[in-house]
Amino acid sequence: MSGFRKFLVATATLIALCQSAGAFEVGVIGFQFSSETHARVANAAAAAAKAKGWGVTLLNSEGSLPKHAEQFDALIAKKVDAIIIAMGKPVEADAQFKAAKDAKIPVITVQSGASPHALFDIQSNEYKIGADAALYLLGQLGYQGNIVTARFDLNVASRIRGKVLDNVLAENQGVKELGKFSMARTQSWRDDVRAGMQALLLQNQGKINGIWASFDGQAYIIDDLLQAQGIKKGQIPLISVDGGKETYARIADPASTFTATVSIPFEEMGKQAVDAIQTIVIDKKPKEAVTSGPYLFTEAVLVDKTNVDKFLK
Repeated sequence: MSGFRKFLVATATLIALCQSAGAFEVGVIGFQFSSETHARVANAAAAAAKAKGWGVTLLNSEGSLPKHAEQFDALIAKKVDAIIIAMGKPVEADAQFKAAKDAKIPVITVQSGASPHALFDIQSNEYKIGADAALYLLGQLGYQGNIVTARFDLNVASRIRGKVLDNVLAENQGVKELGKFSMARTQSWRDDVRAGMQALLLQNQGKINGIWASFDGQAYIIDDLLQAQGIKKGQIPLISVDGGKETYARIADPASTFTATVSIPFEEMGKQAVDAIQTIVIDKKPKEAVTSGPYLFTEAVLVDKTNVDKFLK
């Protein structure tokens, strides 16, 4: 065989190997990228998949259930090798989850709740998170005083946090909930929170000792409202859940009323989803090699002024 022919054969073999290596395709759907946590999970998963040389289709459902279902259907029709769903809707999209399973496309969800048609959900323990947030807030109040709350009952994680708070309040009668605002699932949720919480704050002005928010996006808006009213840090402790650069900056900022958050490792969850696909789908190991149940739990950490510097680095 001539040297040139050997070169052509070697080149063709290399191209075939590269195509084979890059043939694995994963679809990633984030339910609503305007919610920072959804974007953090989806983008981290996409980046981790690309780092492995996989093909990636990254989609944003923009908070629309019909669009979410359509995107799910599109990935199934495209015959991707695996699907990762960030903050998905296993109940509302049950037909799509089942269709993926029937098509033998493994699905891993993050912060979505369990589905009988998915491998598992990567989740923080929302019951523990809810207890950590609630007890921290009550501790700041010395277990006496009045609070108002910003809730989001249409999201399973936020709903659990709220129910745990209710149980904590039921056992600690010295703290009273003066009022609550329940956020709707809309694309203009920020305006919804701003209007609802502004009304709640004005209605209870001078009576509020603490504020609980179901997630940090709500807390940013509440913090801005409190600062506009001239409230200083420590006067009305504001506690929430999620974590992130803006949250940590606000906790460290002496002008902000944001006091603490329970930080969930969203980027790590996205990477864990990709690693799990590598283990189960590519390496052909059993699902039990990753987790034995419907959830893979990750640890969340309470962040306040005592440890926020570690998270700002």
